[in-house]
Amino acid sequence: MADAKEEIANKTVYLDYNATTPLSPSVLQIINETLRDAWGNPSSAHVSGKKAKEVINVARSRVAKMVGAREGDIIFTSGGTEANNTVFWSVVKHFNMFYKTNDSSKQLPHIITANIEHDSVTLAIENFVKEGCCEKTVVGVSSTSGMVDVDRIIEEIKPNTCLVSIMMANNESGVIQPINEIVSKIRKLQCSRDESGYPKIFVHTDAAQAIGKINVDVSELGIDYLTIVGHKFYGPRIGALFVKSPAKDTPLHPLLFGGGQERGFRPGTENTGMIAGLGEAAQLVVDNLETYSMHMRKVRDHLEKRLVESFPNQIHFNGRFATSERIPNTCNFSILGPDLQGFRVLSRLKRTQVSLGAACHSDQQFAPSRILLAMGIGNEIACNALRVSVGRETSLNDIDIVLDDLQQAVSHLQNSHD
Repeated sequence: MADAKEEIANKTVYLDYNATTPLSPSVLQIINETLRDAWGNPSSAHVSGKKAKEVINVARSRVAKMVGAREGDIIFTSGGTEANNTVFWSVVKHFNMFYKTNDSSKQLPHIITANIEHDSVTLAIENFVKEGCCEKTVVGVSSTSGMVDVDRIIEEIKPNTCLVSIMMANNESGVIQPINEIVSKIRKLQCSRDESGYPKIFVHTDAAQAIGKINVDVSELGIDYLTIVGHKFYGPRIGALFVKSPAKDTPLHPLLFGGGQERGFRPGTENTGMIAGLGEAAQLVVDNLETYSMHMRKVRDHLEKRLVESFPNQIHFNGRFATSERIPNTCNFSILGPDLQGFRVLSRLKRTQVSLGAACHSDQQFAPSRILLAMGIGNEIACNALRVSVGRETSLNDIDIVLDDLQQAVSHLQNSHD
């Protein structure tokens, strides 16, 4: 009994699940078993190779089922960054091939994205722009909902627009973006574009933060590309890309060239163990999504209630809007007051692992999150931001530990004026 109390007293609580998640026990088990028993080269025709190939086939089926896709629409990648870059490369190359065949003009492909995207989207597109390979338009989000302005996206569409890429849920605010509405309005436009001979507008969503927390179904969304990131839903650090009928209905061009694995779309000897782990993580989502979602929402809501009780008139929620939905595990908040910048509070926490809504610069000063600023959050409030993202095993008792830790940290800062 005394040991249990001591363990609770010394427990450290991890609340940064949007950054990464641990491997689920069954995921770790299947990875170990695959590395031990299915170590053959999946491209080999003998028994060991066929065994490894079957493991990959099962995993592909599981990942496809998780997002409502066909098995042939799933391409395994090294992670979300590769998946996102593959989308942009594929669409830009497709556009250039289209105009080379059908138009003598030298228009650049035009991509529309939002100002709240992950760096693997933002920087990839910026690099294409710098190299003179494409044009871009960045659309802002509403300060009253945290959602991208769909009408603004439609207004920004040009004859050379070929891709709209909007994340499904933001990693800092948790706000779910209106992907269905975006797709619906773009599809309505496409008929007139076809008549004018303009390229098709493809739609991509990075679903890294959505999968494992809310239902993600590509047929319901109507999108052409969807990015899957294993380590965000208790899987290994690899990923997958959904492509609707790849190379038939939707362009897909490889970034790499080699042995022809993944039907030539992503060559390189398959990482069988990690692919098996991704498949198992996907199956857990298929079997338990509602349970996971309800639990995380319960814990997150308890956290927000305790924050208001513990810091009356001091809490500002960054991303909690009456006009939009959030993924159930995410809470971004600021504790208002001088000397309560996020990095200062974080440095005083002894038992809590959370993240900042900020980036550290070389001069050791912390700038407010570009995401929060893009949402219209004031500089002072954004500087005080902390992001908490709960997990499947986070308990209500864990939240009480975190609030006690936060109170002590804030009290120390307010008393010391450090």
